[in-house]
Amino acid sequence: MEIFHISAECYPMAKVGGLADVVGALPKYQTNAGHKLRVVVPCYDTKFRNENEFEYVHWGSVTLGNFEFPFSVLKETTDKLGYELYLIEIKELFDRPNVYGYEDDIERFVSFQIAALDWISGRKIVPAVINCHDHHTGLIPFLLKYAYKYENLREVRTVITIHNGLYQGWFGFDKLHYLPEFDLIHVGFLEWGNSLNSLAVGIKCANFVTTVSPSYLNEINISANGLESLFNSVRTKSRGILNGIDIEVWDPSKDKMIIKNYSLESSEIGKQKNKEKLCEQFELDPSKPLFSFIGRLFEEKGGDLLPQVSALALSENFENINILILGSGNSVIEDQLVQLRNDYKGNYNVFIGYNEELAHLIYAGSDFILMPSRVEPCGLNQMYALRYGTIPIVRRTGGLRDTVIDFGDDGNGICHDQASVGDICYSVNRAVKLYDDKINFNKIRKIGMETDHSWERVCQEYIEIYNLIIEKNEI
Repeated sequence: MEIFHISAECYPMAKVGGLADVVGALPKYQTNAGHKLRVVVPCYDTKFRNENEFEYVHWGSVTLGNFEFPFSVLKETTDKLGYELYLIEIKELFDRPNVYGYEDDIERFVSFQIAALDWISGRKIVPAVINCHDHHTGLIPFLLKYAYKYENLREVRTVITIHNGLYQGWFGFDKLHYLPEFDLIHVGFLEWGNSLNSLAVGIKCANFVTTVSPSYLNEINISANGLESLFNSVRTKSRGILNGIDIEVWDPSKDKMIIKNYSLESSEIGKQKNKEKLCEQFELDPSKPLFSFIGRLFEEKGGDLLPQVSALALSENFENINILILGSGNSVIEDQLVQLRNDYKGNYNVFIGYNEELAHLIYAGSDFILMPSRVEPCGLNQMYALRYGTIPIVRRTGGLRDTVIDFGDDGNGICHDQASVGDICYSVNRAVKLYDDKINFNKIRKIGMETDHSWERVCQEYIEIYNLIIEKNEI
């Protein structure tokens, strides 16, 4: 079948978080399963866009109220990602380096969705399924059903995959005229909480709703930033599917971004070589256990806890541990983390920003990865860590609950229940004791490396859903 994935992010074209990794990997495995995949994302001014070859395949224009924006559709010419990648180029709106964070984000992503559907509507072949991702594409299921101009796409089935339900794409009714014309009798599908809510629209109108882990599906029925009752009402057309990871990209035996490749059998030597390089780069002691954090520095990820956790853990274990943090986000948290360098030089360091090569080296060279998330719909970092023989220390929530089992229960990691300084530091102390017990430490490390989080199983679950909604023949 022909399947479109439409998303704000796709690695390696544009990445902010795990959404990009999923959209960059799942279509490749669906292609390998025999389907025709096309991925559509905005044409940002990124390194990938500038360093790769694209051809123009379509031109058009989008009207938002009184404004008209010419757009183009570009295709990556080599299909080297394992699927066809298309970019929607709207120079007035997307020729910028960042994915999000602009005052006109509503205009940007509304126009992106309309341009994508205009192009798809003008093609000779109608796709079987469009898989939308998060609120940035949440209007698509509604437009396919009710916008007059897309009548030829009425039979296209839609799935919306929710990577993070906290962000919902709200905007006021004063911007309703941005949307292509439709019968106003259907306007209720757009409204939630006295505003237009893009995520709610997608949930209401899509043929199926998926979340990126089973536990997250349960959690958003209880806590979903105002959409709890809506999620409960669509439970019969919902499923939680745990994300996978691209085991070709994340493979310590072949990874070109790390210093020393290693397999399960050679993991002790390989990880030590990478640890030595990492510690040399950040002036840390490779003889001590290395605790790392990779991610966005926001409350959602427990980033606000890291300064106090780091200070307390280092005060209690100053001679015994190293801490390394890679991330960016809240400027106050960033400043606090940078300030700690002065107090714990030789045992602590921080890199503000994001660097893909450094992230790979941290997974390969660290002993433990900290994930104290308050909200974690799926989480990929713990899967990368397990794949690289790095033991995750996680709060039991969302996908972390589904993938990490405490070593006290013969599992692959260290778990705690609260996003609190006390719980995290208690887990760090448990980790220090585990590190000193080399037999059990290496045993748990190898259990993690043997855990299968590849995309093959996940791919088949999505295909089952696509077939289900096609067979139901409901518009």
